[in-house]
Amino acid sequence: MKLTVVIVNYNVKSYLCQCLHSVERAIRGLVAEVVVVDNASSDDSVAEVKRLFPWVRVIANQENVGFSRANNMAIRKSKSDYVLLLNPDTIVGEEVLSSCVAFMDSHSDAGAVGVKMLKEDGDFAWESRRGVPTLMTSFYKMIGLCSLFPKSRVFGKYYMRYLDENEVNRIEIVSGAFMMLRRSALNEVGLLDETFFMYGEDIDLSYRLLNAGYQNYYLPQVIVHYKGESTQKTSFRYVRNFYNAMLIFYDKHFRNQRWMSWMVRMGIYVMGGVELLGRQYGRLATHVQESDSNRYKMLVVGTPEMCQEVESLSVRHCLQYTLLPLNPHDEEEHTLPLKQITEERGKDAYNYIVFDTELFNYSDILSFMQREHLRKDCEQLHLGLYSMLTKTLVFWSKCFPLNS
Repeated sequence: MKLTVVIVNYNVKSYLCQCLHSVERAIRGLVAEVVVVDNASSDDSVAEVKRLFPWVRVIANQENVGFSRANNMAIRKSKSDYVLLLNPDTIVGEEVLSSCVAFMDSHSDAGAVGVKMLKEDGDFAWESRRGVPTLMTSFYKMIGLCSLFPKSRVFGKYYMRYLDENEVNRIEIVSGAFMMLRRSALNEVGLLDETFFMYGEDIDLSYRLLNAGYQNYYLPQVIVHYKGESTQKTSFRYVRNFYNAMLIFYDKHFRNQRWMSWMVRMGIYVMGGVELLGRQYGRLATHVQESDSNRYKMLVVGTPEMCQEVESLSVRHCLQYTLLPLNPHDEEEHTLPLKQITEERGKDAYNYIVFDTELFNYSDILSFMQREHLRKDCEQLHLGLYSMLTKTLVFWSKCFPLNS
């Protein structure tokens, strides 16, 4: 077995199914397996995966055992050369996994590999590559020097923004949203530290790999990470888990640097408190939220059958839409109709573009979103996806099942 893809799920059924749909294409040509570890979801995730993706191996936990422990359960049962930890709220291009495997094959020093993650609007996600959050690196971020001097190799090391996002580079921390690991390296340094319930485990493992003499790499292979839909980032639970993970990391690796460690610890408490208050204020300030009919103004691009289903769904949920139905026999298969999309966008302003994932390649969709983000002559677009298999319209902030 060459590759095991491990996805830990907790109550994000629609995102998980979209992720698996993309992974199914990405593992073609690879000797690979996919394992979903469900942490006692209450949204029927297990039944849906078994119905739509019977080739996926499912481990159904009776309780939420956390991210680290759930991943370790799947890793221990696998025998592949490489293991990919993948968040359920991600979408991978068709060539991403094979390219990462080929890189690992040709770079025996690689302990872990991460990729270029995009936000839902095509913007680059800074957490795609990070430096070790040493006490000084964290201190520079806390006092704002990281933001003031993002290209500095001293002050801006937290996000390593001085590196070209379109080139292969050695980095220090690989994000757990997409983390391909060498089995032999895991055997040497150990699996994920289960002291971390959620967050921080990727930092800890990346750091242990570096200390063992391995290199961690960033590859400009593109995925989308909806950044937090799998972790409910607006909740008190998120803030508590995130900052508690940082405390665990510092206590584990930097406890001997007492004076600076005390300063960072106090900074973590202060920042956690400020962020929690900010989130609570934001929730109160947006109590009267914008309706879905005003929020989602869509250009829908797909087959006539797909457009018909999205139209039915949109009418039911009062979503604004314009349809661009395509006959796949009139166009080169899987090729985005860029000219037609541009013409339609010139007629009106859309804030979402919805693609038919049965008609188009994920790689082409993600490349389009990257290019579109760089345009300054029109309103910024956000990504929407619809699959005739899952029958669900997926946005970064909300999902609309056809048969809800």
